[in-house]
Amino acid sequence: MQLLNEPTKPRILVADDDPVIRHLVCSIVKSEGYEVVVAEDGRQALRILQTDTNFKGAIFDMMMPHIQGIDVIRHMQTEKRFMKIPVMMITSEQDFHLAGKTFAAGAVLFLQKPFTHAQLKIMLHTLVSQKN
Repeated sequence: MQLLNEPTKPRILVADDDPVIRHLVCSIVKSEGYEVVVAEDGRQALRILQTDTNFKGAIFDMMMPHIQGIDVIRHMQTEKRFMKIPVMMITSEQDFHLAGKTFAAGAVLFLQKPFTHAQLKIMLHTLVSQKN
């Protein structure tokens, strides 16, 4: 018997301010059998996390208005209830040091834009296979 608020599929939090990229990422995540919870920026992602931590993983864009993706990750590392959620960072920034900064902040994966469907699917499966 399923409870009313219990999700039927593993859930992924996706935060990206670009509607085209957000739609693409959400479509791929859904096609792989996950439920998607969408945030349009980092501030909205943090608001969602304040009331819901039942996520198998999260995919954040690096550069978003209000709160950048890396700052969302840093905040997640300050609270035990968020630490169990593995995070993949995606970015179109061409700074080679960003991957290192992202991993230092607590992300487990880093994906450079533009990416292919196949690349995102592989990274998604790696993300959700993380111990949490």
